[in-house]
Amino acid sequence: MVFVWSNLSDGEPHFTLSQVALNDVIMIVAFAPIVGLLLGLSAITVPWETLLLSVVLYIAVPVAIAQFLRGRILAHGGEAALQAVLKKLQPVSLVALLVTLVLLFGFQGEQILRQPMIIAMLAVPILIQVYFNSGLAYFLNRAVGETHNVAAPSALIGASNFFELAVAAAISLFGFESGAALATVVGVLIEVPVMLSVVKIVNASRGWYDAGTAVKNRAALVKKPDG
Repeated sequence: MVFVWSNLSDGEPHFTLSQVALNDVIMIVAFAPIVGLLLGLSAITVPWETLLLSVVLYIAVPVAIAQFLRGRILAHGGEAALQAVLKKLQPVSLVALLVTLVLLFGFQGEQILRQPMIIAMLAVPILIQVYFNSGLAYFLNRAVGETHNVAAPSALIGASNFFELAVAAAISLFGFESGAALATVVGVLIEVPVMLSVVKIVNASRGWYDAGTAVKNRAALVKKPDG
């Protein structure tokens, strides 16, 4: 989903790719231990095989397939062919995102409607986390004079969560009808509109952002000769 947010905010694609790759590498190493620790603190026994299988199936395998296909496309058609394929996949990714949301709501819709207070309690920390992290990253990028097409995906990547992997792990461990699956599904349903609002904010504030970075860069040029 991060690539969708980056495309919607005209983010720099190579920066986005590098950040997503770094996140995936970290999650391959850290996801299973973190989940095992948190659930262990709650006195819940977690089969490590299931956690590791979730990481392999939902992170390692897709990354490996993507790298294989990328190599094949570059070998046969070069960079132009790769860009053409990526352009065709953009609308497909949006449709896939919408279909995923519909399916998730279909599995958990009854529980969501039956427990509005639980949903609200889950929503509040997600809202705080997304807006705080994205705002902090956005302002820090502006403060150091980074370009908007880097600051926008930086803010969005910093605020996003691995809810897709969390959903897969929760369903694998506890089943479709479990409270854990409900919590992760609610996370996705809340995160998507909230992240779209962040995209709207960073796009609408581009003029303000560019004005600030221009001042910062001019000040740096003025000081440079003296240094």
